[in-house]
Amino acid sequence: MTATSPQAIRPLARTAIPEELSGAVGDNRADPARLQIGARNDLEAISCFLAEYDRSPGTARIYQRECERLMLWAIHECRKPLSSLTRQDFEGYLHFLADPQPAAFWCGPKADRSSDAWRPFVGPLSEAALLTAMAAINSLMRYLVDAGYLAGNPLGLIRQRRRKLAAEGAAAIAAPGEDPAPIERFLDADMWHAVTQAVEAMPRQTPAQRDEYERLRFLCAMLYLLAPRAGELESHRMNSFREEHGLWWWHVIGKGAKRAKVPVPDDMLQALVRYRKHLGLPATPKRNETTPLLVGLRSREPITARRLNQILKRLFVQAAALLGPDQLHKAEKLRAASAHWGRHTGITAKVDAGMEERYVQKDARHADRRTTQRYIHEEERRWHDEAQKQRLPWTGDRDDA
Repeated sequence: MTATSPQAIRPLARTAIPEELSGAVGDNRADPARLQIGARNDLEAISCFLAEYDRSPGTARIYQRECERLMLWAIHECRKPLSSLTRQDFEGYLHFLADPQPAAFWCGPKADRSSDAWRPFVGPLSEAALLTAMAAINSLMRYLVDAGYLAGNPLGLIRQRRRKLAAEGAAAIAAPGEDPAPIERFLDADMWHAVTQAVEAMPRQTPAQRDEYERLRFLCAMLYLLAPRAGELESHRMNSFREEHGLWWWHVIGKGAKRAKVPVPDDMLQALVRYRKHLGLPATPKRNETTPLLVGLRSREPITARRLNQILKRLFVQAAALLGPDQLHKAEKLRAASAHWGRHTGITAKVDAGMEERYVQKDARHADRRTTQRYIHEEERRWHDEAQKQRLPWTGDRDDA
């Protein structure tokens, strides 16, 4: 470790990068004649890569985080520029992600980026988070190769090995002829009832309190009735709600920039009208309106997906406190819930409401029918009910004569 103290780590934007670590003359740099982007060093090359995702804020945030972590590791741990990292270096980085050491230097609780307490990691990455990091870094490296900045992608061979293992794991979960693993990260009727109780218990004496209440009420309606992703709530505007031939639809650009439209139930339309009236807007949006779906309490700027998750996690903790002593397991599950659970809850609620599976698949925007089937729990409920027919004979359960 070259850094001299736990206070040495800083966000990449506040890190002074020595010229020899800038990547201006990295060992893996391609022939300058091939260069297709205006990048003189690694930091500028990463900026070009991130600019490609300026219309996908959720993806951009993940990529920015992983690029920053990799750059800081290369600077502080390897003492190499990104454009000099080898396959062996990336192998070492993957091991590092599973256990960032020394922990005092690399890890800490979430803190503002301007704070000395800021760290790139909270702790070791889970297997899922590690695979996400690896996918993001591989996207960066492939882009830099395609852009003529790097001569090759040293992460490629590692990716092939990991991808094979991941594919084998996915096949084990949902092999042909077998039931896919069900979705469990959703709120059932009891938990959702507690959520609505927590919303209705919010104070509404001041304008700011009413703003927060109305925004959260509208947010819950969207999660339950439209099942959006958190990033979609940040990136879309009110004009994504559109009337066509007397019917209302929510037009959404989802994962992979795929365009879709979702029917707007009457309850959702009423929630939209209510929220817009609270904001002092006309009842329904026009095609050219740019008001964010969810506005900040002190501005008309959109709230970020990260802030959205914070708001919902606080709500879920409040809702957990409303569950009875016989529902401790549900309270624990609520306290662990995040914004994405809202999407799972909405999709599950569609299934439980009796919607045809093919329409649930279209609403959820699932390309594969098997993904939608992971939300169908009815067969498991019947199976579980049947299991209750078997009782445990036990002498101590009988009253003594």
